[in-house]
Amino acid sequence: MKTAELFVRCLENEGVEYIFGLPGEENLDVMDALVDSDIQFITVRHEQGAAFMADVYGRLTGRAGVCLATLGPGATNLITGVADANMDHAPLVAIAGQASTNRLHKESHQVLDLQNLFRPVTKYSSRLLTPAITTEVVRKAFKLAQSEKTGACFIEFPENIAEMPIEDEPLTVRQPVAPEPPGDRVEAAAAAISAANNPIILAGNGVIRSGACEALAEFAEAMNIPVANTFMAKGAIPFKHPMALGSAGLQAKDYVSCGFDQADLVLCIGYDLVEYHPYLWNPTRSNRLVHIDNTPAEVDAFYSVDVGVVGDITHSLQRIAEAATPRAGQFARPLRRALIEDMNEHAEDSRFPVKPQKIIWDLRTAMQLDDIAICDVGAHKMWMARMFRAERPNTCLISNGFAAMGIALPGAVGARLARPGVNVVAVTGDAGFLMNAQELETAVRQGISMVVLVWNDAGYGLIEWKQLNAYGRTSAVDFNNPDLVTFAQSFGAHGYRIERTEDLLPTLREALADGGVSVIDCPVDYSENLKLTEKLGEMVCPL
Repeated sequence: MKTAELFVRCLENEGVEYIFGLPGEENLDVMDALVDSDIQFITVRHEQGAAFMADVYGRLTGRAGVCLATLGPGATNLITGVADANMDHAPLVAIAGQASTNRLHKESHQVLDLQNLFRPVTKYSSRLLTPAITTEVVRKAFKLAQSEKTGACFIEFPENIAEMPIEDEPLTVRQPVAPEPPGDRVEAAAAAISAANNPIILAGNGVIRSGACEALAEFAEAMNIPVANTFMAKGAIPFKHPMALGSAGLQAKDYVSCGFDQADLVLCIGYDLVEYHPYLWNPTRSNRLVHIDNTPAEVDAFYSVDVGVVGDITHSLQRIAEAATPRAGQFARPLRRALIEDMNEHAEDSRFPVKPQKIIWDLRTAMQLDDIAICDVGAHKMWMARMFRAERPNTCLISNGFAAMGIALPGAVGARLARPGVNVVAVTGDAGFLMNAQELETAVRQGISMVVLVWNDAGYGLIEWKQLNAYGRTSAVDFNNPDLVTFAQSFGAHGYRIERTEDLLPTLREALADGGVSVIDCPVDYSENLKLTEKLGEMVCPL
């Protein structure tokens, strides 16, 4: 068989269902081998979209999403999505064709050193220089991509290697199991909790990746400790849970920040520093810290760990709870009440353009608890992180490690393929939407059912927010949009325009029931951004 055929058999052996990408001259043999495979190739309109689709697919399934490009510009177009997956710890394997090995030593058409180009944005970057290493390289890429901390891996596949003959078999698939936490570290963590007056939990995305959400909820309730989640850990504990404090990470004084100010012990569970930098919640470096995760803590001056419990998160929480003394009171209960009151304030707001709080209220009302919102990057991300109530893990996906604009629309395609039984909504600003709007065609062609909710303000709203806060004036943040309804319809999608606030909820419900691709153009009043900043800046903790 050809090496390309063995390569595809290795992908099948890893359980790959979809490959997102574009065909090219240098991956012709792989594309031909896929014709006889059960793996479905999803042809996209831009390689960045392919990487984002694989990124979100990997987040939702725990199995590496796979994206494929040709050499040169095809490969470089993957980099943003690959870097996003790696920094957000989503399992992904990227593959790129390459020129024949007899051209790699010299200046040659479209040739870049892809192995070294991808090395800084992946856990593992490799080049197939002989057919004999194919099975090892593929197995290692998937093993590392799917091992905690999960992330991205890259394989460069020269075209002359792809067509060479080889007789071999894929390697057996085995993934490492998280170790048991050391007993002395469990006892030390339990002692720290028992001695604390106001402990608080900071839950990160590692809780979701490790399948430890139920254990976290049980631990928080048994210990009577409030839980703040990072943006990327929304739903790690249900918002309805009495210990849930909502999202930390606004980089401003919020109810959750008040909780950290009063805490004398912070339990960081499945937390990655890229999610919410510790200098923002531990600025004086005075908090005692307990690190509970599958991997040791990152070194950071503001994250000096007093007790580190490394091992299976679920088992760690269960064993610590058995040894620790529960808290008698719950200091953060007034913070939770204040946050809920804030969320409820705009439920009946009918002013137009629509307030961000009202958009989120209606979106949450229209969606089922298991439905998935894929949030893009922009001002709307801050509102979604703060106000959207997630009751299940992985039902509100927010990129906040690399925080790449343009992820929502292609990410929604990946989400729908990963979770075909639930509704998916891409929540995006007009800027992020138009960065990868070409993937509307991909979604329509593939028969994907999804909704794209565009918060339209004809500008880079988050940057305007930052500029006004910093300088009191704006610079280069305004732009013009096409008619988004006509634009959507030109791709064969449904298009809706919100012209009254009262129309938003019924339109969302209609779009979710459409069974196809729907784009909702919703004008948003981002004057609320500055009002929120003022409110947070003047906030007195409600205790």
